[in-house]
Amino acid sequence: MSADGPPFNPSRLLATLDQHRVTYLLVGGFAAQVYGAHRQTMDLDVVPRNSDDNLQRLASALVALHARLRVGGMSDEDAMQLPVVLDAPTLRSFGNSTWMTDAGPIDVLVELRDANGGRHDYEDLATRLVVAEIDDFTVPLASLPDIIGSKEFAGRPKDADALPELRALAEQSDDTIES
Repeated sequence: MSADGPPFNPSRLLATLDQHRVTYLLVGGFAAQVYGAHRQTMDLDVVPRNSDDNLQRLASALVALHARLRVGGMSDEDAMQLPVVLDAPTLRSFGNSTWMTDAGPIDVLVELRDANGGRHDYEDLATRLVVAEIDDFTVPLASLPDIIGSKEFAGRPKDADALPELRALAEQSDDTIES
């Protein structure tokens, strides 16, 4: 384990979410890879359903993965010492949160924003979800247009760099998944 934490193991992260019956959508760079993007990412981004029961299942999954907050300027070892109680009220109070786990990083997002700043929570995003098979797991993804919109809104250089490929993928298909 390095100061940045354990290696990224998306299969283990997905398996743990599945074992704990967490209802979520996969978003961000890893979801973009499932759509066929080649840009590498080293974390999982999820938008969970915002119910108390589901947030408690997510908290239990994070506990099983020995999750600790990712805090800028703090090593993973130091973050392990933070007194964080992982439960539904904590996740709800944090809103968006970034975690390091024994299977690598996972970001929990309350919503995605679109290019115009509109807010899209799980319930809204789920009306456009796409289902994919990843490592023998059925995984719900945010739609490619929703992922593109969130990257347009974020406006970070890495997001701007990813947009041409994502737009090309969107032009090629109607959310068809490349395996």
